[in-house]
Amino acid sequence: MSNAIVNVPEPVNEPVYDYAPKSPERESLTATVKEMMGTQVEIPIIVGGKEIRTGDTGEIRCPHDHGHVLGKFHKANTDIVHQAEKAAAEAWHEWSVMDWRARVSVFLKMAELLAGKYRPIINASTMLGQSKTCHQAEIDAAAELVDFYRFNASYVEEIYSGQPLSDPGMWNYVEYRALEGFVFAVTPFNFTSIGGNLSTSPALMGNTVLWKPASTAILSSHYLMELFREAGLPEGVVNFLPGSGAKIGGPVMDHPSLAGIHFTGSTEVFQTMWQTVGRNIKNYKVYPRIVGETGGKNYIVAHPSADVEALATATLRGAFEYQGQKCSAASRAYIPKSLWPKFKERFVADVATIQMGDIRDYKTFMGAVIDKAAFDSITGYIDYAKDSSEAEFITGGGYDSSKGYFVEPTAVLTTNPKFKLMEEEIFGPVVTIYVYPDAEFEETLQLCNDTSPYGLTGAIFANDRKAIEKAYVALRQTAGNFYINDKPTGAVVGQQPFGGSRASGTNDKAGSSGNLMRWLSMRTVKETFVPATDYRYPFMAD
Repeated sequence: MSNAIVNVPEPVNEPVYDYAPKSPERESLTATVKEMMGTQVEIPIIVGGKEIRTGDTGEIRCPHDHGHVLGKFHKANTDIVHQAEKAAAEAWHEWSVMDWRARVSVFLKMAELLAGKYRPIINASTMLGQSKTCHQAEIDAAAELVDFYRFNASYVEEIYSGQPLSDPGMWNYVEYRALEGFVFAVTPFNFTSIGGNLSTSPALMGNTVLWKPASTAILSSHYLMELFREAGLPEGVVNFLPGSGAKIGGPVMDHPSLAGIHFTGSTEVFQTMWQTVGRNIKNYKVYPRIVGETGGKNYIVAHPSADVEALATATLRGAFEYQGQKCSAASRAYIPKSLWPKFKERFVADVATIQMGDIRDYKTFMGAVIDKAAFDSITGYIDYAKDSSEAEFITGGGYDSSKGYFVEPTAVLTTNPKFKLMEEEIFGPVVTIYVYPDAEFEETLQLCNDTSPYGLTGAIFANDRKAIEKAYVALRQTAGNFYINDKPTGAVVGQQPFGGSRASGTNDKAGSSGNLMRWLSMRTVKETFVPATDYRYPFMAD
């Protein structure tokens, strides 16, 4: 073990490549996309570093061209889950006590590999498997995930440096131990960086992980496992378990060594998992740490003093980038009556120029939604609005699943601020707008606060500072990430730690030291150099 007191390199945010025509990164990405389109991969389960093929497989298809098969993946079952639990336990003994410098070095290497060799691979697999444009893939799968690895490494040093005071004659210090057991990481389709972070941030702190990725993000997750291996992550530290959530989650959560859950997904699933932990609580060796982020009904509130052009741009980007499939996507907007005509004119004109289609075309702004289940859910809300007398379509409303799961960028104007589309999470390219009387700004802030059970992201647009401050206070609990004159999406690691409360999750802020603290169990140590030898205290003397 090294006896050096080392410093982690100071992290900086990874530059976002622009993929301009004829740029090296564009040529490399185009070639990688073409290669993946011409190859069908077979993705195994990985347990203890060993590849397992069950023969029970699922297909990987392009959401924007669902007739095209990118490959197949093998599904884990109960027996394999038990193997993974054993592999995680075996790896834990060495990994949990390994010098933190050694663990951090693996993650710094992961960052360098992802910033270089793996950048086109992870971006291409995210584009094809999750229907992201090159820009959306770049800011997610490349830049953000590199940032997670670099900044998390720096947070480790920050955390371990936090030590208590010591009086004369004694030495007090705190040891930051890994949790006693394994962490279950459950990750969604919409951000490759979430998969790459939730599965590894507990590992960085010395834990071992069972990772169940979304079946609609298997391709990029597979290449992340290859990245981990090449960076030197020991076998069994992260075990890769694609397949059915019911078949994997049940045996995992029944195991006595479950020490934590790192989750991003639906509120319903997270609440069910929490209930399961409660029912099993007497069977666990430790109280499991539960960390989750579960979506939102994110808002934009505009004051009459707002810049209309900035407001229109933020609403369009916030609602329609990546087909509205961001946890932070703008889903409802409150526009003052005085701004509505200009806002509507600019917004409708901009939406009319959006190109939707195959993400291999670099002019495309929107791809397809992830799968048929999402398509059916989103279009169900659209059909509901079409049948309602309280709704008017300002843009979109159309959809087509014949080739890909395409839903037009849709804006619905409602006369009812408690309309179904204002209240429920849709997770698609649908934003619902309510126009309020200018004089009712403060009442509208209260309306915004009361309408949704979620509390993830939100934005206020105003040039009047008093209005901003009123919104800042009135909307205090409505968003874990609050934006002033900006869209409610696009949090950057190291700049805006991400997460919300209320029905949006535990607000443990991915991209911060606070999240990493959840994967640690502290031990306080007191050493007394000259111990007392008489039990009597001075006050007891004659």
